[in-house]
Amino acid sequence: MRFVVALTGASGQILGIRLIEKLIELGAEVYAVASAAAKITLKIESDYDEGYVREIATKYYDEDEIAAPFASGSFRHDGMAIVPCSIKTASSIAYGIADNLITRAADVTLKEKRKLVLAVREAPLHTGHLRTLTTLSEIGAVIYPPVLSFYTKPKNLDDMVDHTVSRIIELLGVEVDYKRWG
Repeated sequence: MRFVVALTGASGQILGIRLIEKLIELGAEVYAVASAAAKITLKIESDYDEGYVREIATKYYDEDEIAAPFASGSFRHDGMAIVPCSIKTASSIAYGIADNLITRAADVTLKEKRKLVLAVREAPLHTGHLRTLTTLSEIGAVIYPPVLSFYTKPKNLDDMVDHTVSRIIELLGVEVDYKRWG
């Protein structure tokens, strides 16, 4: 298993961190990339930093490293997740603006018909956002806003984060055990 995980500047950095950790625990190779805004938000929201992402990922790249292997369709991987995904990044992907490694890799993922999961973190959404998300869905992306699930009876924030991340992993096509409805 080989996945690309990108973190952008939206709130919810712990989701991206936990996704990388869980995929590694499941034996996957994880090629991680973080935007400049993600690095800032990561420091604001958590006790983690870019160094930790570098440490836990199989390989790590900055968003300006456009020659990274997953910027090409010839690099085989099982899917990409952008967690959290900013509206800026979502908009760039929807309209083919591949001006950094994250948007280029997402564009390649879509053109190669691989799984692309976007954990879009924005609320409320205006009509322009909704049109962008519709376009993304129409071109093959899976839009998965990290909406909390209360049927799991979470005891703390970690329970909510783990449930959300498990759903994303499942959307990437990996069998994962987690508490389900019913």
